[in-house]
Amino acid sequence: MSTISLKVNGRSHAVDADPAAPLVYVLSDDLGLRGPKLGCGLAQCGSCSVLVGGRAIRSCVTPVGSVGGAEITTLEGLGTPESPHPIQKAFIEEQAGQCGFCLNGVILTAKALLDQEPKASDERIREALSGVLCRCFVHARILRAIRRYARDRTP
Repeated sequence: MSTISLKVNGRSHAVDADPAAPLVYVLSDDLGLRGPKLGCGLAQCGSCSVLVGGRAIRSCVTPVGSVGGAEITTLEGLGTPESPHPIQKAFIEEQAGQCGFCLNGVILTAKALLDQEPKASDERIREALSGVLCRCFVHARILRAIRRYARDRTP
Protein backbone atom coordinates (compact mmCIF):
# COMPACT_ATOMS: atom_id res chain seq x y z
CA MET A 1 0.00 0.00 0.00
CA SER A 2 1.09 3.52 -0.78
CA THR A 3 -0.30 6.98 -0.28
CA ILE A 4 -1.34 8.21 -3.70
CA SER A 5 -2.31 11.82 -4.39
CA LEU A 6 -5.26 12.19 -6.72
CA LYS A 7 -7.02 15.27 -8.02
CA VAL A 8 -10.60 14.22 -8.72
CA ASN A 9 -13.31 16.65 -9.80
CA GLY A 10 -11.17 19.60 -8.75
CA ARG A 11 -10.48 18.31 -5.23
CA SER A 12 -7.25 16.83 -3.93
CA HIS A 13 -7.30 13.46 -2.18
CA ALA A 14 -4.66 11.28 -0.56
CA VAL A 15 -5.65 7.61 -0.70
CA ASP A 16 -3.91 4.61 0.77
CA ALA A 17 -4.01 2.07 -2.05
CA ASP A 18 -2.03 -0.50 -3.95
CA PRO A 19 -0.63 1.44 -6.95
CA ALA A 20 -1.68 -1.48 -9.19
CA ALA A 21 -5.32 -1.34 -8.04
CA PRO A 22 -7.79 -0.36 -10.76
CA LEU A 23 -8.73 3.30 -10.55
CA VAL A 24 -12.46 2.44 -10.66
CA TYR A 25 -12.19 0.73 -7.26
CA VAL A 26 -10.46 3.70 -5.65
CA LEU A 27 -13.03 6.10 -7.11
CA SER A 28 -15.97 4.04 -5.87
CA ASP A 29 -14.68 2.43 -2.67
CA ASP A 30 -12.40 5.15 -1.31
CA LEU A 31 -14.01 8.31 -2.71
CA GLY A 32 -17.65 7.15 -2.85
CA LEU A 33 -18.19 8.17 -6.48
CA ARG A 34 -20.95 6.37 -8.38
CA GLY A 35 -20.50 7.75 -11.93
CA PRO A 36 -17.87 5.29 -13.11
CA LYS A 37 -19.23 1.75 -12.79
CA LEU A 38 -17.44 -1.56 -13.05
CA GLY A 39 -18.99 -3.33 -16.00
CA CYS A 40 -16.86 -5.79 -17.92
CA GLY A 41 -13.52 -5.16 -16.20
CA LEU A 42 -11.85 -5.53 -19.61
CA ALA A 43 -12.07 -1.95 -21.00
CA GLN A 44 -14.70 -3.05 -23.51
CA CYS A 45 -18.00 -1.61 -22.28
CA GLY A 46 -17.14 1.97 -21.26
CA SER A 47 -19.19 2.14 -18.07
CA CYS A 48 -16.05 2.88 -16.05
CA SER A 49 -14.93 5.83 -18.20
CA VAL A 50 -13.37 8.91 -16.63
CA LEU A 51 -11.60 11.90 -18.12
CA VAL A 52 -7.88 12.17 -17.43
CA GLY A 53 -6.38 15.33 -18.82
CA GLY A 54 -9.50 15.75 -20.96
CA ARG A 55 -9.18 12.30 -22.56
CA ALA A 56 -11.68 9.49 -21.91
CA ILE A 57 -10.00 6.43 -20.42
CA ARG A 58 -11.23 3.16 -18.95
CA SER A 59 -10.68 3.21 -15.21
CA CYS A 60 -11.19 -0.55 -14.82
CA VAL A 61 -7.81 -1.25 -16.45
CA THR A 62 -5.98 1.91 -15.33
CA PRO A 63 -3.74 1.38 -12.30
CA VAL A 64 -4.39 4.12 -9.77
CA GLY A 65 -0.65 4.63 -9.44
CA SER A 66 -0.42 5.67 -13.09
CA VAL A 67 -2.72 8.69 -12.66
CA GLY A 68 -1.36 10.17 -9.45
CA GLY A 69 -1.29 13.94 -9.81
CA ALA A 70 -3.36 13.97 -13.02
CA GLU A 71 -6.65 15.86 -13.29
CA ILE A 72 -9.42 13.22 -13.16
CA THR A 73 -13.02 14.11 -13.93
CA THR A 74 -15.94 11.78 -13.32
CA LEU A 75 -19.56 12.25 -14.30
CA GLU A 76 -20.17 13.84 -10.90
CA GLY A 77 -17.48 16.41 -11.64
CA LEU A 78 -19.25 17.84 -14.68
CA GLY A 79 -22.28 19.35 -12.96
CA THR A 80 -24.74 18.98 -10.13
CA PRO A 81 -28.41 18.00 -10.07
CA GLU A 82 -29.21 21.67 -9.48
CA SER A 83 -26.86 22.91 -12.18
CA PRO A 84 -26.09 20.19 -14.71
CA HIS A 85 -23.28 20.58 -17.23
CA PRO A 86 -24.64 21.50 -20.71
CA ILE A 87 -24.03 17.96 -21.99
CA GLN A 88 -25.92 16.51 -19.02
CA LYS A 89 -28.71 19.02 -19.65
CA ALA A 90 -28.90 17.93 -23.31
CA PHE A 91 -29.25 14.30 -22.23
CA ILE A 92 -32.04 15.25 -19.82
CA GLU A 93 -33.85 17.33 -22.45
CA GLU A 94 -33.62 14.55 -25.05
CA GLN A 95 -34.55 11.87 -22.49
CA ALA A 96 -31.45 10.01 -23.67
CA GLY A 97 -31.06 7.80 -20.64
CA GLN A 98 -32.94 4.67 -19.84
CA CYS A 99 -31.23 2.26 -17.46
CA GLY A 100 -28.29 4.67 -17.09
CA PHE A 101 -25.56 2.06 -17.05
CA CYS A 102 -23.84 3.33 -20.22
CA LEU A 103 -24.47 7.05 -19.66
CA ASN A 104 -21.23 7.61 -17.79
CA GLY A 105 -19.20 6.31 -20.72
CA VAL A 106 -21.38 7.92 -23.39
CA ILE A 107 -21.37 11.38 -21.83
CA LEU A 108 -17.68 11.46 -20.96
CA THR A 109 -16.62 10.00 -24.32
CA ALA A 110 -18.80 12.47 -26.22
CA LYS A 111 -17.54 15.40 -24.15
CA ALA A 112 -13.90 14.42 -24.71
CA LEU A 113 -14.52 14.09 -28.45
CA LEU A 114 -16.34 17.41 -28.81
CA ASP A 115 -13.73 19.21 -26.72
CA GLN A 116 -11.17 18.02 -29.29
CA GLU A 117 -13.42 18.23 -32.38
CA PRO A 118 -16.24 20.73 -31.76
CA LYS A 119 -17.75 20.13 -35.20
CA ALA A 120 -17.45 16.33 -35.22
CA SER A 121 -19.67 14.63 -37.78
CA ASP A 122 -22.32 12.09 -36.84
CA GLU A 123 -20.04 9.42 -38.29
CA ARG A 124 -17.17 10.58 -36.07
CA ILE A 125 -19.44 10.64 -33.00
CA ARG A 126 -20.64 7.10 -33.75
CA GLU A 127 -17.04 5.99 -34.21
CA ALA A 128 -16.01 7.48 -30.85
CA LEU A 129 -18.98 5.84 -29.13
CA SER A 130 -18.50 2.47 -30.79
CA GLY A 131 -16.68 1.16 -27.73
CA VAL A 132 -19.40 2.15 -25.28
CA LEU A 133 -22.04 -0.53 -24.97
CA CYS A 134 -25.68 0.46 -24.48
CA ARG A 135 -28.07 -2.34 -23.54
CA CYS A 136 -31.26 -0.28 -23.83
CA PHE A 137 -30.80 0.78 -27.45
CA VAL A 138 -31.59 4.46 -26.99
CA HIS A 139 -28.96 5.32 -29.60
CA ALA A 140 -31.17 7.74 -31.55
CA ARG A 141 -31.87 9.80 -28.42
CA ILE A 142 -28.21 9.64 -27.38
CA LEU A 143 -27.11 10.97 -30.77
CA ARG A 144 -29.75 13.73 -30.62
CA ALA A 145 -28.49 14.78 -27.18
CA ILE A 146 -24.88 14.87 -28.36
CA ARG A 147 -25.85 16.88 -31.44
CA ARG A 148 -27.83 19.29 -29.24
CA TYR A 149 -24.84 19.77 -26.96
CA ALA A 150 -22.52 20.31 -29.96
CA ARG A 151 -24.94 22.79 -31.54
CA ASP A 152 -25.57 24.74 -28.34
CA ARG A 153 -21.89 25.03 -27.42
CA THR A 154 -20.71 26.15 -30.87
CA PRO A 155 -21.14 29.89 -31.55
